[in-house]
Amino acid sequence: MKSRYARVAMVCIPALSSAQAAEITHAPLYYQAPDGQPYYAAAPKKTADGRNYVPVYVDTPAASPKHDHRILYYRNPMGLPDTSPVPKKDSMGMEYLPVYADENTAGDAPGTVRISPGRIQTLGVRTAPVVLGASLDRVIQATGTVQFDERHLATVTTKVAGWIEHLAVSAVGDPVRRSEVLAQIYAPDLVASEEEYLVATRMDASMSATMAHGDPAALTAASLQRLRALDVPEEEIARLRRSGTPARRIAVRAPEDGVVIDKPVQEGMRVEAGEALYKTADLADVWLIAEVQEQDLGAIRQGARAVASFIAFPGRSFEGTVDFIYPTLSPETRTARVRIVIPNADRALRIAMYASVRIEIPQGTAAMLTVPDSAVIDTGTQQIVLIARGEGRFEPRQVHLGARGETRVQVLDGLKPGDTVVIGANFLIDAESNLRAALQGLATGASAKPGTEPQGDAP
Repeated sequence: MKSRYARVAMVCIPALSSAQAAEITHAPLYYQAPDGQPYYAAAPKKTADGRNYVPVYVDTPAASPKHDHRILYYRNPMGLPDTSPVPKKDSMGMEYLPVYADENTAGDAPGTVRISPGRIQTLGVRTAPVVLGASLDRVIQATGTVQFDERHLATVTTKVAGWIEHLAVSAVGDPVRRSEVLAQIYAPDLVASEEEYLVATRMDASMSATMAHGDPAALTAASLQRLRALDVPEEEIARLRRSGTPARRIAVRAPEDGVVIDKPVQEGMRVEAGEALYKTADLADVWLIAEVQEQDLGAIRQGARAVASFIAFPGRSFEGTVDFIYPTLSPETRTARVRIVIPNADRALRIAMYASVRIEIPQGTAAMLTVPDSAVIDTGTQQIVLIARGEGRFEPRQVHLGARGETRVQVLDGLKPGDTVVIGANFLIDAESNLRAALQGLATGASAKPGTEPQGDAP
């Protein structure tokens, strides 16, 4: 019975002419989105922006064995490394995404991502070549505060007790010069020492004519030594010799140039031996104490150039030199102090000013392979760049990095001159293409196998 119906059907179907057969063969099988996206229609259709869907024929190369558009499997929409042979949804109700046979182009490296031209334009993907060029000048950013140059701090004291009868410099901030008289004090011990010197001088003069042996100047020399030990200036000793009369007041002089930064005394006060009368500082140079992160400490060398900026002087920079790296590290902040000497001829910088400082670290003169720092995706355990292979293909490549500059970073291994890397929208490619799954496979050294490990795709 079955064979009879088959014979009847064969008799009823008229034979087609060759032209009619060719027309049917060339009829569109279906219509596909113009950007090659996996959107299809059985009849002619337009996209949202008015473009026609593209007809796909039996003899279209897309249907040839080289471009097999069969669905191999379905991948997790969140990029997790699990697949399904049939359509399904994840725990949040999201549909698994189909992976087609023609996405696994022969010759593509494991983890290669394919993105349609329309999506590349939407993401704003930018690329840059890998350059073999001049060495990088690394710049270390830090913060710091201005302090006095401790080499030019001075405390003015007296070695005898007395009373301050006159203050020639009477205010904090007054400039002083070396040997300038700061104050005059009355010190009974100093007056007694001067009188002792005068008596010794007269005795030496009278005894020198009668003594046949001994040194008649020994007593005078001892008295003179006592005056000098009490910091009596040489000018006062010369006056004492000329006049032969002790002075009621003894001058206290500045030990070096600077400004008064502290003056705890007033006229009429009694001061004890060793008590500070003034504190002075030379502000021609100041120290900028910078707090440098522990990971940057090994690159800093004495003599490195530093440039500081202050909010009090917008648009102005102050250059200095690294003078010393302190031997201790703060356990709380994990930073080390670096001393930078900055010239301050115009006295513009004040103590305790806050600064942002850039320390320039030359990396040598040898040429090195570099890429823009925005090309690097740091996963925490490895560094990845995306190599643009053309035709919407992006290959993740693990690299080993070296020195870092302001905008570029040295690549020690993983790239070669002429490679093109993604420098813009690489993180968006990561999100759109579920690159994390590919990177996970790359990190474990797994090889891509069609049907077992998904490859990313961004429609």
